[in-house]
Amino acid sequence: MNADSVLPRRRVPGPEAPHDDVTLPRRREHRHPAWRGAAAALHSVGAVTAVLLALAAIGAMISEPVLIPSLAASAGVLHSAPTLPMAQPRSVVVAHLLGAAAGYAALALAQSSPWSAALAGGLTFAATTLARTPHSPACATAVVVVLQAPAPGRFVPLLLGATVVLVVAGFAASRVRRGAVRYPVRWW
Repeated sequence: MNADSVLPRRRVPGPEAPHDDVTLPRRREHRHPAWRGAAAALHSVGAVTAVLLALAAIGAMISEPVLIPSLAASAGVLHSAPTLPMAQPRSVVVAHLLGAAAGYAALALAQSSPWSAALAGGLTFAATTLARTPHSPACATAVVVVLQAPAPGRFVPLLLGATVVLVVAGFAASRVRRGAVRYPVRWW
């Protein structure tokens, strides 16, 4: 225990040694460290919903499903924990592109199956770790690529554009509410 986590010594009588000094631990608040209050939570919910609706609208206009599960997960990470390394723009954009590359590599080596999708997810995790762009939702991008086999010439630019929309929306949302945590911590 460090000095900050204990109260000053005081006498506490007990059955074994009635006059020994005992150090009592300081009571700590048991609140989740990421909890920033109801207003911040409501702001994050609104921001995530707005950016996902925007992506769905873009997808509807170009007749292409842009709103994929990994982007929804990315929006959640970006707006609930904007200071984490995995929420920073470099991680969001590069990791999803690495996920798509891993998915297409798995498709080139094997057929579309749950087994090759699982391998693509693991490959994505390895690639994002080596590239120092941690972003676990990108593993889902690899799985989507393997299981859906979208045309790369159409999917990759849409994915890139969607990740940029997520980052710009995170930047804008962090400036709307007074006292909100500023996003990003670093751009690259």
